[in-house]
Amino acid sequence: MKSYITLNRNGDFRRAYAKGRSFSDAALVTYVFKTRRRVCRMGITVSKKVGCAVERNRCKRVIRAAFRDCCGEIEGGWDLVFVARGKTKYLKSTVIGKIMRRHLRQAGVIRDKSEHVDTGR
Repeated sequence: MKSYITLNRNGDFRRAYAKGRSFSDAALVTYVFKTRRRVCRMGITVSKKVGCAVERNRCKRVIRAAFRDCCGEIEGGWDLVFVARGKTKYLKSTVIGKIMRRHLRQAGVIRDKSEHVDTGR
């Protein structure tokens, strides 16, 4: 069972682009927007500049697999939009996952394990 909802409305993507924070890498761009919802929503975009339909679908598959690994660590309501770049089609989901985690940590979506202090209560 997935713990996120897929973004599919154009207005949601536009809101994330306009009002959200962005983090970029050679292989992935991440847009992060805080919402009042209790669940995380995720969307993926891939331009036709990346390649043919087979390559674009592979990019989406790789990003989805990388997100599935780290979505359990996300707390609260966030709209996340991942934009594939030209290098994405050459990388595996583990590499994309590391880039994604770095972006989400920078945005404050995922907390570092060292930041979480257990008080024992």
